[in-house]
Amino acid sequence: MRSLEVVAPKAPLWPLLAKEMREITGGRAFWIMFLLLCGLVGFSFLQAAELYGEASASAKDSPLLAGSLSPLDGVLVPTLGAFYLGVTLLFPFVAIRVISNEKETGALCLLVQLPYGVSTLCATKLTAILLAWAAAGVPALSAIAVWMIAGGHIQGGETLNLLFGHLLYGLLIGSIALFAAAISESSATAAIIVLAVTIGSWVLDFTAAGHSGMLAWLSQVSLTQTLRPFEQGLLSVGLVIGMVGATLGFAGLAGIWLPPGVSTRRKLLRSAICGLGICATMAAAAAVRRTIDMTEDRRNSFSAADQEQLSRLSGHLAITVRLAPEDPRFADLRRNVLSKIERAMPSVTIDIPGRGSGDGPDRYGEVNYSYGGRVDMSRSTSHREILPLIYGLAGVPPPSAPSAPDYPGYPLILGAHWPAPWFFGVLPLMTAALWWRSRRPPKITHLTEGEQS
Repeated sequence: MRSLEVVAPKAPLWPLLAKEMREITGGRAFWIMFLLLCGLVGFSFLQAAELYGEASASAKDSPLLAGSLSPLDGVLVPTLGAFYLGVTLLFPFVAIRVISNEKETGALCLLVQLPYGVSTLCATKLTAILLAWAAAGVPALSAIAVWMIAGGHIQGGETLNLLFGHLLYGLLIGSIALFAAAISESSATAAIIVLAVTIGSWVLDFTAAGHSGMLAWLSQVSLTQTLRPFEQGLLSVGLVIGMVGATLGFAGLAGIWLPPGVSTRRKLLRSAICGLGICATMAAAAAVRRTIDMTEDRRNSFSAADQEQLSRLSGHLAITVRLAPEDPRFADLRRNVLSKIERAMPSVTIDIPGRGSGDGPDRYGEVNYSYGGRVDMSRSTSHREILPLIYGLAGVPPPSAPSAPDYPGYPLILGAHWPAPWFFGVLPLMTAALWWRSRRPPKITHLTEGEQS
């Protein structure tokens, strides 16, 4: 006689996700964060729009000045910069609650006994954090909508790229908060850990500014550096892989430390294996150099003809820059030439000799280019002189395609402060109403005798 195997029905995920969302919205941290974001984002947007309007008034009769007016730099990046500040300093207190409150009340011991795997629990908590981040982004999205209603220009590619960068950053901060809550016994300890990581990134950036070597390498792992390419209009495939890998890695570490009753030794061993996986992902992501310029004015790229010609040069280009990192000429060279060449050519190395390299003061400012055994030198920071030099070293003619039309710019004067009531009146009142609604106990449906039978 065959034995009958009883298969337990698969537990639905919706009640678990609803429970996590009630956990987030049931605390005051989420609503306080939302109220503060209304003011922060609103003030930043109004200030950015006012400064953009002043620049637009000056460029009204000058096409040259109008060409420098980009809504991405003038409005979107400053506005979302306030949102970044709120996510960095306030959002961890919201994300921590999905675990810390369960630990403090003892509900975690009951939660792990439900028919859900640990990976499912962590994925659901990370999804709830994502939904909380999306709700917190309403003031920023409304600022973009106000700008469009006022007649402001929005280019879809660069705007979506910027929002995507903030999404990845929010998920990364949320996963770090999830891990901090999993290894901490209280929400206060978890908050200190997350703030130590985020504020430590600011300190690292400040310390590494203008330096090369080990400090410059360490600054690349700073959290604040992850948003820079997106704010510049670049979509870096390697950076996206790295941020997604780090997010999943911290979520995996949280899953390792979440269940009670597992020995610390076993958790440490599993954490070491997960840490190695994170490091391997970071190393693989660093090797991916594919970058897409999403800006409308193509500021991060050469012309299409030059991009195509440079991509065909299969040899190795070695560049030696004898300029101090803090020299303004090095910043111009990096922005106008070096960063664009790195993205255009398949094989490029850039060397910056230290002050103790033995070069005399007469050689300071030289930039040497070596390709295919040929060497040339220039002190220029303009691509108009350096690109023909590289083509000469490679023995190929410069492209003769016509140049792209100039970026027209989008000047706009946003009248007075008419959007202020939305950010400082309507949104806060709506937040207060939703907070009051969330404080009401859930409605319990009573079954009739017929339904019970």
